[in-house]
Amino acid sequence: MVWSGSWVAERLGVELVGDGRPDGDRELKDLLGLALRRNPKRAHLLVSNVLGKHVPQKPSVVYGTGFELGRRVRELLGDAEARRAVVLGYAETATGLGHAVADGLGVAPYLHSTRRPVEGVAGAGGFEESHSHATSHLLLPEDPALLAGDRGPASPEGTSTDAPLVLVDDEFSTGNTVLNTIRALHERYPRSRYVIVALVDMRSPADRGRLAGFAAEIGARVDLVARGSGTVTLPEGVLAKGQALVAAHEPESAGATAHGAAGSAGPAALGPRPCTRVDLRWPAGVPDGGRHGFTPAHRALLEPALPAMAARIAGALGDARRVLVLGFEELMYAPLRLGTALEDHTDAEVRYSTTTRSPVLAVDDPGYAIRTRLVFPAHDNPADGPGDRYAYNVAGAGFDAVVLAVDSAADTPELHAPDGLLAQLAAHTDHVLLAVVPTYIPSRPHPRAPERQEPPVLPEPLRGPAFSSYAPDEVGWLLQDLSDTELEAPTEEREEAIQSGGAHYAESLPVEYQPSAEYQELFKAALELSAARVARAVGTVTETVLAERGPRPVLVSLARAGTPVGVLMRRWARHRHDIDLPHYAVSIVRGRGIDANALRWLAAHHDPADVVFVDGWTGKGAITRELSAALAGFDGFDPEIAVLADPGGCVRTYGTREDFLIPSACLNSTVSGLISRTVLRADLVGPEDFHGAKFYRELADTDVSGHFLDTVAAHFDEVVDAVDAEVKELLAADRAPTWEGWAAVERISEEYGIHDVNLVKPGVGETTRVLLRRVPWKILAKRGAGADLDHIRLLAEQRGVPVEEVDGLPYSCVGLIHPKYTRGATGADGKAVESK
Repeated sequence: MVWSGSWVAERLGVELVGDGRPDGDRELKDLLGLALRRNPKRAHLLVSNVLGKHVPQKPSVVYGTGFELGRRVRELLGDAEARRAVVLGYAETATGLGHAVADGLGVAPYLHSTRRPVEGVAGAGGFEESHSHATSHLLLPEDPALLAGDRGPASPEGTSTDAPLVLVDDEFSTGNTVLNTIRALHERYPRSRYVIVALVDMRSPADRGRLAGFAAEIGARVDLVARGSGTVTLPEGVLAKGQALVAAHEPESAGATAHGAAGSAGPAALGPRPCTRVDLRWPAGVPDGGRHGFTPAHRALLEPALPAMAARIAGALGDARRVLVLGFEELMYAPLRLGTALEDHTDAEVRYSTTTRSPVLAVDDPGYAIRTRLVFPAHDNPADGPGDRYAYNVAGAGFDAVVLAVDSAADTPELHAPDGLLAQLAAHTDHVLLAVVPTYIPSRPHPRAPERQEPPVLPEPLRGPAFSSYAPDEVGWLLQDLSDTELEAPTEEREEAIQSGGAHYAESLPVEYQPSAEYQELFKAALELSAARVARAVGTVTETVLAERGPRPVLVSLARAGTPVGVLMRRWARHRHDIDLPHYAVSIVRGRGIDANALRWLAAHHDPADVVFVDGWTGKGAITRELSAALAGFDGFDPEIAVLADPGGCVRTYGTREDFLIPSACLNSTVSGLISRTVLRADLVGPEDFHGAKFYRELADTDVSGHFLDTVAAHFDEVVDAVDAEVKELLAADRAPTWEGWAAVERISEEYGIHDVNLVKPGVGETTRVLLRRVPWKILAKRGAGADLDHIRLLAEQRGVPVEEVDGLPYSCVGLIHPKYTRGATGADGKAVESK
């Protein structure tokens, strides 16, 4: 392999010397190449192979390098000091590196310097980088206290009250820039400890001595953490020689430059080519980077949203096999993280680099680090006026797709102009995608306004085996665990309290029904009888969702009846299409709405437009209406529910409209992952909490949740043809809800003198619930209904509830809850419920 610094080393006599270890020289050259600057202050440029600035590199390598440096800083500081540290990165080259270091610390807020002044944002300091092309750095934190040294004690018994400042740059050459920064900040925000982080420490022996003297001068400890170290040997007169070499090769390098240069296919030669705009749906409230500060709370919102954003990019890439994610000047971290997530969402080779202000000579030689350059006008209205900008090693690199990521302040007419960056990229790749990250605008509260609070960070979903008997990848429960709370009440007491208005049904739980041996055998028989029919309905509803809401919907089941269906839909998608759909379970409570915090979590982690709500079946459509009303205050969510069975004609997306036995309706928690129905009670569920539920670990011996799923999934292959035919027919049909069920419920409510539709529970599933959880009055059964109602008849017999066969019923059966119930009412002896 040819070292990418050999061209400069041979002509200028520049040498890279390792740190004296046996492999030191080789390791240093693996990290760095050399190029020539067009800069009167410094001739050579150390070109990093792992920074992702000038040389396209795997995003995971770039991010992993910075993250590992952050881990080393955390080990150096210790956990207590790391918790109080602040990380400061240098614009423009190290903005992404510094952010990755902050991520490695895990708990540190991050700020980077900037060359972009922002109207209305006061500076908290600044410094000069003397050798840079653009020398002045600004510090513009939204919260000026971010740079203050006082961030609390290191530990309860510690005496230090100042926070370490971690300064990150790509290289530590003379130390001038870092020392200028520390000196400027130390005057305003003195502290006792600084840590300098760099990819490479290239100081001369004289410069190494300066750091120790500087630390003594300011009375602080200064540590250094670097990935590699060595020195640069520069011959006498290297600056003049470098300038002469640049001048001599500028005409020659025109062939390596795409900006109206001879020998390159410029944009005008090929004509305009389309650019695909990708809507990232960047999570609300998350800054585009660290220009104004980036906190751990922001990090917690961004991380889970990355996969969905990467999936949108991947979906727009088509058959691209070699992809470049190209960032924009200081906007390095956002495109870097999109790149790392994209690596997980595509089989294509993914690389990452960014555009830059820095002018560098391009020489198309394998021994030179900058092989090609694109030149284009600045497109973010820079404060220092218009000028050229550059993208290196992009032209001629064989990328068949480039994803350009810019912030919205840079999405200007200049970007889209005939000589703009998009046109330059289009001349050198088949497919250009544009992803725009919204520019973060700091808030400017009134001086007397209360301090702005970060939104509380909600916990991650509960998963099995710690919560539920489902495998951890089958479903994430957006609930809080109330397993240790006594919530059960005898059925008759609950019914009286509910109907008297003394309590809401979601404020307590019925005592879990313990099925008799006879009932368990009935469940097994019902499962064998209906498993293929359930499998067909699962396939039909899943294929319909994929066709209309695909390609990667986020399944959100309504706990708990919807959750087994959500798991089966996920299994179908994996079995038939080899895709893993995210699946979560949330609580919705009639009369109280859906869990707003669960929606907030979903919106922070996924695109709300991708969310598909899933339930087991419809009865009269009460939950359908409840969901529609509950979502009115939340942007982006589609209130349409996908259900396995829609006998009530209440939804457009369903597996069947037949009212048949879905075996998961036969039981309670023991067929639903051992999870109770959900609980919403003010003393248990605060304004920032998920709704609650219990995990009945003690019922593991009677759990058939996995057996139900496996039995249904075993029929997937045999129903594929029927599903395909049915879906084709459904997609072409008018599936508008008829609300036939609601009309029937209203008629039955009046006919039987109940006068409350909430006490009429239509369909096999709802009738089963009446018999297991409520105080039933009577059961209406469709005349001639067969084995689908065997378990209904058995439960009714156990509860002493009459079953009345009727004609003209649009459902197989309807359960009637005893109206105006008191414990003295007839027809409800609670035989099937055992009090604790």
